Amino acid sequence: MAAFNRRKLESALLSQGLVEREALIDLVAESRRSGKRVARLLLEKNLLTEEQLLKVLESELGIRQVNLSIFPIDQQAIAKLPAEIAARYRVLPLARENGRITLAMSDPLDLEAIDYITKLTGAEIEPVLARDSVIRQMISRFYGLTLRDGDAGKAGGRRTLENGLEAEVDLSSAGSPAVQIVNSLIEQAIAEGASDIHLEPEENELRIRMRLDGVLHDLASPAGQLKSNIISRVKILANLDIAEKRLPQDGNIDWQEGRAGINLRISTLPTINGEKIVIRLLEKQRIVLPLEELGFSEDNYNLFLRLLLNQHGLMLVTGPTGCGKTTTLYSALNYLNRPQKNIITVEDPVEYRLKGINQVQVNRKINRTFANALRSILRQDPNIIMVGEIRDPETATITVQSALTGHLVLSTLHTNNAAGAVTRLTDMGLQKYLVNSSLLGVIAQRLVRQICPDCASEYLLSDQEKVFFKGYFDCEPPERLWHGIKCNRCNLTGYKGRLSIQEVLMINHKMHQLIMQGATTEDLQQGAAAQGMRTLVKDGLRLILAGKTTVSEIVRSTFNTIIDTEATLDKNSIAYLATLQRDQD
Repeated sequence: MAAFNRRKLESALLSQGLVEREALIDLVAESRRSGKRVARLLLEKNLLTEEQLLKVLESELGIRQVNLSIFPIDQQAIAKLPAEIAARYRVLPLARENGRITLAMSDPLDLEAIDYITKLTGAEIEPVLARDSVIRQMISRFYGLTLRDGDAGKAGGRRTLENGLEAEVDLSSAGSPAVQIVNSLIEQAIAEGASDIHLEPEENELRIRMRLDGVLHDLASPAGQLKSNIISRVKILANLDIAEKRLPQDGNIDWQEGRAGINLRISTLPTINGEKIVIRLLEKQRIVLPLEELGFSEDNYNLFLRLLLNQHGLMLVTGPTGCGKTTTLYSALNYLNRPQKNIITVEDPVEYRLKGINQVQVNRKINRTFANALRSILRQDPNIIMVGEIRDPETATITVQSALTGHLVLSTLHTNNAAGAVTRLTDMGLQKYLVNSSLLGVIAQRLVRQICPDCASEYLLSDQEKVFFKGYFDCEPPERLWHGIKCNRCNLTGYKGRLSIQEVLMINHKMHQLIMQGATTEDLQQGAAAQGMRTLVKDGLRLILAGKTTVSEIVRSTFNTIIDTEATLDKNSIAYLATLQRDQD
């Protein structure tokens, strides 16, 4: 059986052109001499990536691949396999049902491991494929063990095992289970492109969730007794007071691990079950992009450039938390950054340090607020000012005055759509003529999930979908659209990566008239749309028809931005919408 499967693997490697015949012959010979498996040698010699190997094993051997990050791992199954056996063979039991154990393995051709575990547990083994690195992380998380690669060259590929269940835990030791778990969580989040890690204490366990493409996913929980140690380890890394558990705290971690530009922003919150921690991952390469990579349509991109060419005035970026406002502003500053320009920012917090730009951190303890910092900045001969967020009337007033006195000012507001920024400023007490004289334009944006390219598939719209489509997007629906049918490469979500949609409101003569007349948000939005502004809904439609995202994603992201005249939804469409969103979640 093992020889047959090995020959099948070797044949697949040759037929797909992944390995040269001579190299494969040498590998097989080395495998016989050393006792190492061919699959392991392929990875050690960098002849295949782990992803390529798993794909071949999945297709040729008919063994399914699972993503352990989101797989519902059964604690009872974990308890059936001793820690030292899981570590020795680098396997993880996932479920036990009807006398069968589902076993995650990176090498399902390892019959020695399967036979031994079958005899040990008395259960039939169903192997499934998983990344070796992730299996190691999970062993550390569930068993509180540290795996080292010191014995990787020995026959059978056995690993040295350290027991990490100390009575007195050294939270600075690399061998501590808490250290291993925190490290593996952060490394996993970086590898998968997560934006946040949530550590949420419950009565008897620590719930761990990770935000991928804007949506939270549950991860496997570690051993319950490690809960407080994991929380303390994160606080130590962030230089927070581990003895203070009654008050919220904020901190930062510079996470290098061979990389540059990764910063972790830490926030703690006392709850009835202990301290909840959110770790936000900020990576410079993701937050400072060339303007052409921000996802603007061609028309909106040209409008954006027109706004940045101004020497003075106010440009606003609006949207909810997590919609990419900071990325847009930082990318704009990077574009404007020249030796001839004096650029100063005031932020809370400073998320990334930009070379050549003077950045000021808000500090309320010493009364360095947005407003007070702005007053000082105006005495520093700036050309361009970036205000992290307009939160109060005082900041709004000074920001507008700065834009009126010869400075280009960039800032953000939390509004549902672009037109809402105008009424928000007037609601803060600014006179209409001040808004009219200073405001250049407003960009409202959202991030939407992109259909996974590995499992994208066309489908026929049902009659109900066609009715909803016509009502929501105000146009005739196509016969077919695209969606993801869910695969392991997209964590069984059907989506992989995110795209941005925008609406760009230019303050022209018509908008000036509407503002001075005290127009409502709806009037401003309708007036801008009548002059050619593509709304968020319409910009989302562009991506739907291009096969890049789905109707449900655009509806999820834009529903609170629509006004009565934009969407005609009867009670049947509302009911369909509720079903659509429930299925989406």
